[in-house]
Amino acid sequence: MPSSTATPETAGAALSVNARSEALVAQLVDDAAYYSVAVSHTDDGTVIVDAGVDTRGSVEAGVLVARICMGGLGRVAVHGDFGSEPLWPTMIDVHTSSPVLACLGSQYAGWSLAASKEETGGKKFFSLGSGPARALAVKEPLFGELGYRDRHDRGVLVLEVDRLPPKVIVDKVLRDCGLASDRLTLIVTPTSSAAGTVQVIARVVEVAMHKVHVLGVPLDEVVEASGSAPLPPPAPDGIEAMGRTNDAILYGGRVHLTVKHDAVAKRLAAELPSSCSRDYGRPFAEVFKSFSYDFYQIDPALFAPAEAWVSSLESGATYRGGRVDAAVLTEQWREQ
Repeated sequence: MPSSTATPETAGAALSVNARSEALVAQLVDDAAYYSVAVSHTDDGTVIVDAGVDTRGSVEAGVLVARICMGGLGRVAVHGDFGSEPLWPTMIDVHTSSPVLACLGSQYAGWSLAASKEETGGKKFFSLGSGPARALAVKEPLFGELGYRDRHDRGVLVLEVDRLPPKVIVDKVLRDCGLASDRLTLIVTPTSSAAGTVQVIARVVEVAMHKVHVLGVPLDEVVEASGSAPLPPPAPDGIEAMGRTNDAILYGGRVHLTVKHDAVAKRLAAELPSSCSRDYGRPFAEVFKSFSYDFYQIDPALFAPAEAWVSSLESGATYRGGRVDAAVLTEQWREQ
């Protein structure tokens, strides 16, 4: 099947992910005490939301941050599973009717932001930026494929890092986004925090959409997307926390995609699940360590949900591939 890119129409060119997320950002800032986050401002007026560096943060904050990451184009919720054989007692559910724009045009952590110790006046800084402001800066080739650019006058970016951003990074984001200082909000969510854990696991559908892209399937084939993954408690160690969030998706994540054509549905059910990877079967932290902590040495096919259900609008049939591996999760997360 030939690869193609999404057109501006299928990417949702008429929608502004930054405009749609504004009310959610205001909710987080205005009700900071409820969400257990801390709000501060730079000297120039940029808003910094600490959702887990020097504050406790919360699961509710993580849910709201995840919705912000999706540009206001998705639903994220927590539900309890206390049946006779639950995969895990707390699950994160995600749904979007704009899977290309919500997941790849906004939520995907694709903007690399780095500064040397000379630039920061201390230690070097690195973070991946995700969320609506990516579509203002359009620094990633992906936006050329999507045919999408947001031109709103206010933006929000989420940083997956364990420290607040230095001035040089704030200035870079402002410059690349073309925003006035007081029109930018930066939300910081360490993976070792409750909010950080939630917002990463809420990427279960985004991970599936990225795998669709890697497989070369036309993105506009996917018209609806839902997913679910277990929510473990955050780990205080950064590598372990990253391992838990990845394992939640790779071994416990399920997605349901609705696509246009039957051939696509069959192919995705067979090729999308993480079990198609040569590196499948070991906890992610172990895999990461075995490659000397170099992400780029890990088989890209591993980054996918454990199980895929794919429905075809053409035939009405639904195909299923992959499987949840509860043993990998419980061995890591439960006291035996």
